[in-house]
Amino acid sequence: MTYHPFHVHGAARESRWLVTCDHAANTVPESVNGGCLGLPAEEMARHIAYDPGAAGLSRALADSLGAPAILSNFSRLVIDPNRGEDDPTLLMKLYDGTIIPANRRADAAEVERRLDLFHRPYHAALAGLAARRPDTVIVAIHSYTRQLRGRPPRPWHVGVLHGHDRRLADPMIARLMAEPDLCVGRNQPYGGHLPGDSIARHALAEGRLNVLIELRNDIIRTEAEQRGWAARLAPMLDAALAEAQLPA
Repeated sequence: MTYHPFHVHGAARESRWLVTCDHAANTVPESVNGGCLGLPAEEMARHIAYDPGAAGLSRALADSLGAPAILSNFSRLVIDPNRGEDDPTLLMKLYDGTIIPANRRADAAEVERRLDLFHRPYHAALAGLAARRPDTVIVAIHSYTRQLRGRPPRPWHVGVLHGHDRRLADPMIARLMAEPDLCVGRNQPYGGHLPGDSIARHALAEGRLNVLIELRNDIIRTEAEQRGWAARLAPMLDAALAEAQLPA
């Protein structure tokens, strides 16, 4: 089977929503060290390699919104599609206490090769989908681990990240915080956006409405949980979008 660095789910859908999943897969393509980064399977199943549960949630959310979704098909340890090309964390050699053997001696030429094979094709496809209509709204889906090694547990069930453009984030946070069973974080477990990351590149730079949603990965482990969260988030997103477009 021919390898592709990304997958588009629901490509023919015409909704203004576009769901993105930068860290959908823990795939190591054959062209990278023979398909192995030198890590055991249990490490590749951790959050260091991808965002567990995010792919299933992204597809289910796209179905609920009647929207297309683009999902990466390479591990963030191969090269991170949610980093700018000049970001020092683009290719990680150590992550959450784990050394990445196949990345230890990766030089600038190897980074450039992986950019050409994986990172750039993914972003070219994302840019094309975002440009398919002038009013595209991007919702980026990520997941995070409950606890990093040596760090305190993270209490939030869901976090919403935003930079200077809070038009969609603010009404979405308000709706999530109205849910009595949720602990919601603003710019948690990470803060805002990094220069050159996916939202900065495809939304902020283009003036597109956007929101980035982080789900704790232990609450989206199963297909049923992923579909349940998609069904919960979709009407909130639609309502938040309607509010974001009200006259100031």
